[in-house]
Amino acid sequence: MAEDNKIALLIDCDNVSHRSVEGVIDELSKYGKVNIRNAYGNWKSENMKGWEEKLHPHAIKPIQQFAYTTGKNATDAAMIIDAMDLLYTQKLDAFALMTSDSDFTPLVMRILANGITVYGFGEKKTPGAFVRACSQFIYTENLEPLDDEEEKPQEKGGTKKSRSELKQDATLVKLLRTAVEQAADEDGWSHLGRIGQYISNKTSFSPVNYGYKKLGDLIRAIDLFEIKMRHDNSVMYIKDSRK
Repeated sequence: MAEDNKIALLIDCDNVSHRSVEGVIDELSKYGKVNIRNAYGNWKSENMKGWEEKLHPHAIKPIQQFAYTTGKNATDAAMIIDAMDLLYTQKLDAFALMTSDSDFTPLVMRILANGITVYGFGEKKTPGAFVRACSQFIYTENLEPLDDEEEKPQEKGGTKKSRSELKQDATLVKLLRTAVEQAADEDGWSHLGRIGQYISNKTSFSPVNYGYKKLGDLIRAIDLFEIKMRHDNSVMYIKDSRK
């Protein structure tokens, strides 16, 4: 069961904003329990004040890293060492790396080689190599509160892209159409779950980056597919409108 999955969240506090951490944990809760929550950085730095306020409310363990040498990132090294330790000492179902640093790309690939899912969370400045390496990647700006009142978690979420904006995204349109085609049964209809599985095996795509919580919501919004509900209106099936 997905709710039994054990997830380790490792946060690079030097390269990502504290404002999205609640949204990140909420998102990960869809896939399992975040048993390990470590945040890395130099906690004597003034830049960490925002992160300090997030530790206790979200049961996050601070890991102190001093900047021993100018130009060298001790935080990166500590995260990588801990990730490898966890990989071999804990029975984890997934890792979540919260960072905007592409230096973690080899780590992602190493974890994936062990058959373990890697969820990535980073700002929109995150290099494409890291984004593409992750099993799924979500831009943290889409998980931040819509205003400065961070105590209102129900108001989190990125701006939804309009139907016209979605249709103009050629990469998105191609991905969805290909997934629907590849997942189709003999009658030409595709089960939403199989579509999602195909996409997750192929790319780091997440509907959250487009402002939608679920893949089905995004498919409805883009309005390029026929939709049919089956099995007492509980299961969505999709067909390309062009066929």
